[in-house]
Amino acid sequence: MSGEARSSGVAGGVFIAIGAIGGAAGGLMAGQPSIGFLLGTGLGLAIAALIWWRMR
Repeated sequence: MSGEARSSGVAGGVFIAIGAIGGAAGGLMAGQPSIGFLLGTGLGLAIAALIWWRMR
């Protein structure tokens, strides 16, 4: 190693996973698990993209 300090990455992927699982669970209660999964995944992707954008 060259001794240079590396900045640690920020894990935004956890929001995608939580969004997908939470969306599917919420959609299941509403009788539409596929739509809930897609909405939850989309929300998780949006949050992860915002985190990435802020940290770059």
